[in-house]
Amino acid sequence: MSLAKHIKISSEQEFVAKFGGAYEHSPWAAQRAWHKLNDGKMKNALDVFNAMRSVVEKASSGEKLKLIRLHPDLADKAKVSEMTFASQAEQSSAGLTHLSEQEYAEFTRLNNAYKEKFRFPFIFAVRGHEKSDILEAFKTRLDNSSEEEFDTAIRQIHVIALRRIEELVE
Repeated sequence: MSLAKHIKISSEQEFVAKFGGAYEHSPWAAQRAWHKLNDGKMKNALDVFNAMRSVVEKASSGEKLKLIRLHPDLADKAKVSEMTFASQAEQSSAGLTHLSEQEYAEFTRLNNAYKEKFRFPFIFAVRGHEKSDILEAFKTRLDNSSEEEFDTAIRQIHVIALRRIEELVE
């Protein structure tokens, strides 16, 4: 993957079509980033990511909360059809689509406890991690404050978006 690979996109429509899914079900991040990048400074994936990250960071708390809530629960078999292709691939890469009954029950319990406490889904950039890493993070982060978890969720979303953008320009 190369963040330095040059990107040639000539219209907002083309840009949003390519990068609108980097932030889960939130093409507004790409739309707003296009206007920041449309001054001729867009050169590569890192420029795209930095512009989109800046847009999300400057979004209202309400928009950020909506972005967080658009992410699927981890290992939720019932909602696979609602997940973006990227989310499905990411969860599969971490083994979350092939859980034992016991593992599935543990993820369901933790998802429910997390949502009960924070009122949004647990966000974790799963690519490159094992199920055990994710379960440990779940358990540790349940002790955090709402503010810490909100900030952590946004940081994790940025990691997910960067990886998605990298893949789009390979």
